[in-house]
Amino acid sequence: MDHAPAVRITYCTQCNWLLRASWMATELLSTFGPDLSGVTLIPGTGGIFTVEVDDNSVWDRRRDGGFPDIVTLKQRVRDVADPDRDLGHGDRSRPVAPTVDHSPSTTEDT
Repeated sequence: MDHAPAVRITYCTQCNWLLRASWMATELLSTFGPDLSGVTLIPGTGGIFTVEVDDNSVWDRRRDGGFPDIVTLKQRVRDVADPDRDLGHGDRSRPVAPTVDHSPSTTEDT
């Protein structure tokens, strides 16, 4: 990585989403640590809940339909911030290479 990306979480103060935003910030910092330059919480109004990595929108409550589960959010942040990072056992976005059975067939033609 050439620079450490910055995450911004904008949350609605009228909706009392500070706790949700701060929990997600904590999870992102726990996962990505010093590979992020920081996570900033930005108070807003009008039902807003967005997550951006640098200038890339990775989640928008209105566009994406509600709130992300934490695995999805980490995957989307990873996809922008550090696409080669393995997120471990919870990382469902990485396709598993198909296995090819090279063994001889056990069925016989009759």
